[in-house]
Amino acid sequence: MIATAIPDTRSRLGESPSWHSQEQVLYWVDIEGCALRKYNPASGEVQVYPMPERLCAVVPGAGGDLVLALQNSICKYKPATGELQELARPLQDRNIRLNEGKCDPNGRFWAGSMALDVRPGAASLFCMDPDLQVREVLQNLTIPNGLAWSGDGKTLYFTDSPTRTIRSFKYDLASGKISNPTAVVQVPEQEGMPDGMATDADGNLWVALHGGGAVVCYNPQTGEKLQRVEVPALNVTSCTFGGPELETLYITTAREWLSEEQLERYPLSGHVFEAQVGMKGLEANFFGKEKS
Repeated sequence: MIATAIPDTRSRLGESPSWHSQEQVLYWVDIEGCALRKYNPASGEVQVYPMPERLCAVVPGAGGDLVLALQNSICKYKPATGELQELARPLQDRNIRLNEGKCDPNGRFWAGSMALDVRPGAASLFCMDPDLQVREVLQNLTIPNGLAWSGDGKTLYFTDSPTRTIRSFKYDLASGKISNPTAVVQVPEQEGMPDGMATDADGNLWVALHGGGAVVCYNPQTGEKLQRVEVPALNVTSCTFGGPELETLYITTAREWLSEEQLERYPLSGHVFEAQVGMKGLEANFFGKEKS
């Protein structure tokens, strides 16, 4: 199966695709392009919202706003007015930025960080509760990615990309605490690094392979590879399920840091891609809102 590029969606570093179930649109970020982007599949329209600095993740908010992870801060954003309101500032060092971010089923916002020079051990994983209290959950990481929950919310899947290992954690929904880390998938070096991921309704993981030009579906109970979607871009960054029935897999990619030769080979790099994979996904969790 080969994913198809969506016109007018090219970013420098596309990441954090998030399907907004109320608006029926796809949001994603262009980290190095300092912009939020929105795609409406019904009309084909793509909108761009410039940001004052790197934008690293986007999630829907319970009050109709969006929650954004910028370079060092987490903010509430109103697309209609462009108003940004800082909620928390987990980072002070401008040489370290926030990275992948998602919400758990009880409305907490989780986000990783990474050094701009990608030095090992400089990154952490943070959790912001709906009351805006932030805690550091994991330290000594390099590129925290993934962040996907099982359908019952009792398991968190996470990867520190350079380890090429996806781990599961027992997840306490009441407290947001994690325990019992277990390696569930090991990605071979020649296949790329596991980046962002999504969970489908059957509990499988759909994993973007950075440097691997694909999204691969794994059974996290066995580590078995179930399906592979080829993406005409080398650096595949993340994926999510969207559409009216959550049956479309949307895939973000990057063109930043590719050589001229690589860009010639993968001219569609940076686009958002879509694929019908025969599976249904899970709705994105909203910040501040427990799933009923």
